[in-house]
Amino acid sequence: MSLVLTPAERRALRRATTLLDLDRGRLARSVLAGSLSLASAVGLSAVAAWLIARASQMPDVAALGVAPVAVRLFGVSRPVLRYCERLASHDTALRGMTALRTRLYTALAASRADVVAGLRRGDVLERVGRDVDAVGDLVVRAYLPMWVAGVVGAATSLGVALVHPPAGAVLAACLLLAGVVGPAATVRAARAAELARAEHATELSATVMTVAEGGGELAVNGRLEQVMDGLADLEGRLARARDRAARPAALAAAVDTLAMGLAVLGCLAVGVPAVASGTLDPVMLAVTVLVPLAAFEATSALGPASAQLVASAGAAVRIVSLVESAEASTAALPAPRHLRPAPDGGPVLVARDLAVGWPGGPVVARGIDLELRPGRRLAVVGPSGVGKTTLLLTLAGLLEPRAGTLTLNGVAPWGAARQEVAAQVTLTAEDAHVFDTTVLENLRVARGDVTASQATALLERAGLGPWLACLPRGLDTPVSSDAATLAGGERRRLLLARALACPAPLMLLDEPGEHLDAGTADRLVADLLRAGAPTSGDDGATSGDGGAAGDGRGTLLVTHRLSALGHAEEGLVLGRTGSGPATIVRRGSHADLMSADADYRWTVSQEQSDE
Repeated sequence: MSLVLTPAERRALRRATTLLDLDRGRLARSVLAGSLSLASAVGLSAVAAWLIARASQMPDVAALGVAPVAVRLFGVSRPVLRYCERLASHDTALRGMTALRTRLYTALAASRADVVAGLRRGDVLERVGRDVDAVGDLVVRAYLPMWVAGVVGAATSLGVALVHPPAGAVLAACLLLAGVVGPAATVRAARAAELARAEHATELSATVMTVAEGGGELAVNGRLEQVMDGLADLEGRLARARDRAARPAALAAAVDTLAMGLAVLGCLAVGVPAVASGTLDPVMLAVTVLVPLAAFEATSALGPASAQLVASAGAAVRIVSLVESAEASTAALPAPRHLRPAPDGGPVLVARDLAVGWPGGPVVARGIDLELRPGRRLAVVGPSGVGKTTLLLTLAGLLEPRAGTLTLNGVAPWGAARQEVAAQVTLTAEDAHVFDTTVLENLRVARGDVTASQATALLERAGLGPWLACLPRGLDTPVSSDAATLAGGERRRLLLARALACPAPLMLLDEPGEHLDAGTADRLVADLLRAGAPTSGDDGATSGDGGAAGDGRGTLLVTHRLSALGHAEEGLVLGRTGSGPATIVRRGSHADLMSADADYRWTVSQEQSDE
């Protein structure tokens, strides 16, 4: 391995192999079954050669002994053992890939929010998909062929040496030529091709995701044709990279064929004089000459195995880099602290002189003072880019405050156990994910025990009652995040229904009315704000049914819509007075803001005129 891989690649492969968590028992059984399968092929060749050569001497039939039986035994056992090897090796590899993906998901989920947010979706898909598959292929396409070739090659050379030592030495030398020189000669070209493929494939995945998610916007702006031309160019470069990757395999096959021919000729060269001198039986000469034809089947897979090793090493470097960056961000976090028990009135989230911003970036907002408790209804408004979403992520404990204090029940949520914070505060981001499963299971992401009747009430609460009634299988209808199954407004309402299903007493919502028409957005915002009012309800409209109207939870929402904020106890207007971070330029009830803030009043009038 040291001849074909750099130190960094070897380290990454060792780490990736550890992350695969391979079952050594299954792996050993795979090697044993593969070795016995290939040994059956060599044994079949040896017995057949002996049988043909001995039969040419026209002996008595009884002199042939059990050779015909051995031919049948080896002929039948080889495919059976091959099948067993495939079962064991693929089971080991698939289990390993599952373990690796789980470890990768766990590392990303536990890492800081800025680490995950800085990743392109195309890059993530490439790493958790193709790169994990490439690392898993180590077992089936790299390690297993190498180990089997080593075991069978050594055993075959030893067996031939017991018959005629010079022939065994010739076979061993030719096997080394095919097993070492040939694969090593392919590595340089395979490495270059793999680097090009990996680069182009990652860029291709990212571009495809851009077109799939933003095709409409690109078409409207006249850039779709340009992007598609770039996509076609990437496809062409990827195809050329694959063509270059095929050339090393052809070279390895040529070296393997040459070595096999040299082995046959070499065994003849040392065997014929031995037969002439009487030190080697003529029948055994046939065996020593024909056995190499089967023995080189072991080395024929080493060229592709070496190319796979290079490909897997590149994938391992990328995966390990991602895992280690996630782990490093997690290690930088303080040891999680437990939240204090919530007071009798429920959890309290308090911000004092809070400054927010992404790690390594500028402070986008400062001087934030607010208090959120069950029954309290707050709204944060302001122009795009002012820092509203960053504020929500910080309040949810996903980003570290840049200055000031933020406490949940007296403990900083950034340093508290994530599960404990999530049990008290739920956040629904504007781009939250809709899972590729049923409507009901998408709601159960927030609370696993949501019943069908509760789910129906929650969907009606989010304005999806007519939509649900039109679904062919109701709550059991599969949905996905693409526009083929969900329109933008329906997706937002489904996410809101999930937020309402969450039992957390404090709810943070980012632009709940996005992608909805003005009237529907205002009604929805007003409805969500009324959800914090401590009143009773029925038919799923209580806290036990996951947060419908009147469950008394605390609600803080970010919105561009101002018309429906009459139901908020307090509105916080974020803005900039200069070039520095945003601050709360005005706060108060909707009525107070309407009377005191001309810009606020003008925005409300414009919204009402557009309805």
